[in-house]
Amino acid sequence: MGPVVPEFSRHHRQPRGSRLRSGPLGDQPFPGLLPKNLSREELVDALRAAVVDRKGPLVTLNKPQGLPVTGKSGELTLLSVLPELSQSLGLGEQELQVVRASGKESSGLVLLSSCPQTASRLQKFFTHSQRAQRPTATYCAVTNGIPTASEGKIQAALKLEHIDGVNLTVPVKAPSRKDILEGVKKTLSHFRVIATGSGCALVQLQPLTGPG
Repeated sequence: MGPVVPEFSRHHRQPRGSRLRSGPLGDQPFPGLLPKNLSREELVDALRAAVVDRKGPLVTLNKPQGLPVTGKSGELTLLSVLPELSQSLGLGEQELQVVRASGKESSGLVLLSSCPQTASRLQKFFTHSQRAQRPTATYCAVTNGIPTASEGKIQAALKLEHIDGVNLTVPVKAPSRKDILEGVKKTLSHFRVIATGSGCALVQLQPLTGPG
């Protein structure tokens, strides 16, 4: 039997017995954009407050936009504060490892593990699934307007663009070969309309490829 893999979803419940706390990232579990000039201690406290689920060796937290996973030596990143976060969560010598996380420009759920074997097996699962174009993440979005088709696939080209001081992912119409060479990524996602009403729709999205 393979590893038990949690399905990522932007719509999730707060674990029983936990409470939302205010801190440097604001009310959880959706912290939004990472504030500037956070100290190391403030970031650890904010990430501890951003934990949304713990099961066995697995810890899931909601990473804010603007926090890089890795970086240069001395830079404040998710990876650099994992020792302190592990201690803050009472894991002792069982230091957390990153299993799966979105990039600096994205917010969303990050999966961590305090067990190296579990982390390795899950990392291999995600890599294999991505190569086979099997969805490992589920997102929900509310659209302004109702899609014509109730189910299908969306192909889009995306790029990073600096807007109002923030790097945002934006679509590119009819990308050229030059665009692809300059970093524009082609993506493919499956969608399904779950509900409609008042000119809006609740849509389930499962990326089959990613912009990264």
